[in-house]
Amino acid sequence: MGIFVDIQNLYHSSKNLYHARVNYRELMRELVAGRKLISAIAYVVKSEGLVEGMPRVEGGKHTSSEAAFFDALVKNGLELRVKDLQIYAGGAKKADWDVGMAVDAIRMSGTLDVIILVTGDGDFIPLIEYLKISSGKTVEVAAFGRSASGKLKEVADEFINLEKLPKVLLRKNR
Repeated sequence: MGIFVDIQNLYHSSKNLYHARVNYRELMRELVAGRKLISAIAYVVKSEGLVEGMPRVEGGKHTSSEAAFFDALVKNGLELRVKDLQIYAGGAKKADWDVGMAVDAIRMSGTLDVIILVTGDGDFIPLIEYLKISSGKTVEVAAFGRSASGKLKEVADEFINLEKLPKVLLRKNR
């Protein structure tokens, strides 16, 4: 099995819906669930030395929080794919890994029996359909049910609702 994690999607969904952060150790434990893991990749975007959406450290220095976040992902069995935030003239920003995730999933599909996409982004529907129909792969999607695309849930062989896995969310004390 291979796991492909859209970190931005998870981060923003957990923060905005639950005022919480993701426990990546528990997420990986739940997704692997005794199966043989071949590869697990986390896709992150850096913004001025910081992961997009992560808070800045006082004084503009942020390498320690970025390094700690990256280290936590790696320590929990995730290989990192990192790209810089693109900032266009006029201030427009682009920061997604959709194509990279899709290419990796297709490229690696020959060695995987199960592909797990950890994202609620409906842009991955054509990828799921391709992997299922053309490659005959089992495709699971893991995401927060409240923010995941309805069609994405339908096309997946299995939808894993992260809201139902209470240890996956680390809630902040209010």
